[in-house]
Amino acid sequence: MAAESGKIDPMHQFEVQTIWDGFNVAGHQIAFTNSALWMCAAAVVLWVFMLGGMKRQVVPGRWQMMVETFTGFIDHLLKANIGKDGRKYVPYVFSLFMFILFANVLGLMPFGVFGVHPFTVTSHFTVTGVLAILSFSIVLIVGFAKHGLRFFSLFAPKGTPIPVLLLVAPIEFVSFMVRPFSLALRLFVAMTAGHILLKVLAGFIINAGNAGAVVGVGVGVPSFLLMVGVSALEMLVAGVQAYVFALLTSLYINDAVHLHDHH
Repeated sequence: MAAESGKIDPMHQFEVQTIWDGFNVAGHQIAFTNSALWMCAAAVVLWVFMLGGMKRQVVPGRWQMMVETFTGFIDHLLKANIGKDGRKYVPYVFSLFMFILFANVLGLMPFGVFGVHPFTVTSHFTVTGVLAILSFSIVLIVGFAKHGLRFFSLFAPKGTPIPVLLLVAPIEFVSFMVRPFSLALRLFVAMTAGHILLKVLAGFIINAGNAGAVVGVGVGVPSFLLMVGVSALEMLVAGVQAYVFALLTSLYINDAVHLHDHH
């Protein structure tokens, strides 16, 4: 056991493991994994959170106040970035923000005490990638539905001379196409880095405890204090990353709605 504890594998927590083999579709195994389980958990927590806050009391209780604060926050965010047209995108951006927030926070919960290993779904590029593609698809659908082929004028700022345009348009196009990757990558990297650091610190504490009293106090105590600090920071990062994802989505939708009119 002592030999086993000496080996720290900070990447093991990101391993996708099959819980149920599921079924075959055209020769492909569709399995239910720990990643799917924690996504379902985040969705259930979000449902419960919303149901509890939709009592519509005239004098709202704490729970209702909390839900109204979050919905008001996203509503204000969209109004500030898109204008009055932003209201119709509130349900999507709100769901996106809350799902990412709950998925981030659930992965930080100390369920390990009960023998349940939390899995942070947002630390997988496939998950953040799908969310980014979803946002990007909405931008394209809104853009083409509202402006048709005029949507391509997004890559050609008004009043740009033709020679400069030949250089600017491809750059604008590439930067536009990179958006979903940067959106997905930012969230994935932030969540992964924090969890690796926490796991390494936890390994320090375990190994220091096994190494004896002097090392235990000398290494274990500072590592534990640092771990508490990093955990608090990670909770902040969980909120900030959900906000950044929602903010950038609203800015991208704004581009699709208004093209260059707002510049």
